[in-house]
Amino acid sequence: MTAFLVLKAIHLLCVVAWVGGMAFAYLVLRPSLVVLEPAQRMLVHTAVFGRFFRIVWHVMPLSIFTGLAMILIFQGGMRFVSPRVHAMMGLGLIMSAVYLYIYFGPYKRFRRTTDKASMLSSLDSIRKMIGVNLILGIVTIVIGVVS
Repeated sequence: MTAFLVLKAIHLLCVVAWVGGMAFAYLVLRPSLVVLEPAQRMLVHTAVFGRFFRIVWHVMPLSIFTGLAMILIFQGGMRFVSPRVHAMMGLGLIMSAVYLYIYFGPYKRFRRTTDKASMLSSLDSIRKMIGVNLILGIVTIVIGVVS
């Protein structure tokens, strides 16, 4: 049972880092940046996204791996788990797809352009998709804690 608890702890810490990071960025950081000049805002966004997306590159696959490991090793596979576990796995995979879209789409454009209008457009796309992922993450957490 100790291995299960270690996997669960790692899984939950990954989810907290990912969803908590999105909540902080969306609800606290972004609204607070209005006090900065646009050029400074872009520098802050560049630094924040670089750090946050590096973290997500680690916690996203680790959360999928630990979730699958708990299911396969300790519960006998997907056919033996509850519908809420299926829902959490599905939502987690959708969140991963949204993250990959953000990273290889608007974030890639944001990093490669120097045109202010393109940067703002990319930031708007990133903000919207992070909002979608934040909602998916909150729903997934609620499913996980409501038995």
